[in-house]
Amino acid sequence: MKKIFILTLFFAGSLLSYAQKNDESLVKQVVETFFEGFHKQDSVLMKSVLADEVVLQTTGRNKEGKTLFKNEKIEKLITSITSIPDSVAFEEKLTSWSIQVDRTMANAWVGYEFWINGNFSHCGINSFQMVNFDGEWKIIYLIDTRGREGCLEE
Repeated sequence: MKKIFILTLFFAGSLLSYAQKNDESLVKQVVETFFEGFHKQDSVLMKSVLADEVVLQTTGRNKEGKTLFKNEKIEKLITSITSIPDSVAFEEKLTSWSIQVDRTMANAWVGYEFWINGNFSHCGINSFQMVNFDGEWKIIYLIDTRGREGCLEE
């Protein structure tokens, strides 16, 4: 009887571990889909991974070293990306990932470098908060940092 109990615990733990890893890959896929739409300037694709209401914020430091913090509308971000002219090449290179999942909530902490016309612009972290709405992960909150220092390995 004790062996059956231990085997049951082991099996349940394995299932939970598998579910956790599966959710982590689904969360990563949401971020990748968002950036696929971002790079294609495809508002429909970007919106496909957004919840109905999304909080968008950014933070960084100004030239004097003071902290900047602002709220933005997600529609403003989408409009600004989709209206970039074809003559401007831009890329947000995702450089690192840390994903945490607990039941219906997830966070993806994603490092990035932003490039315009082949020139480095800035780097930082995108922090995506997500909720699993009945089996579908959606972005509910996005905050990013932006700066130029400590970005590229020299």
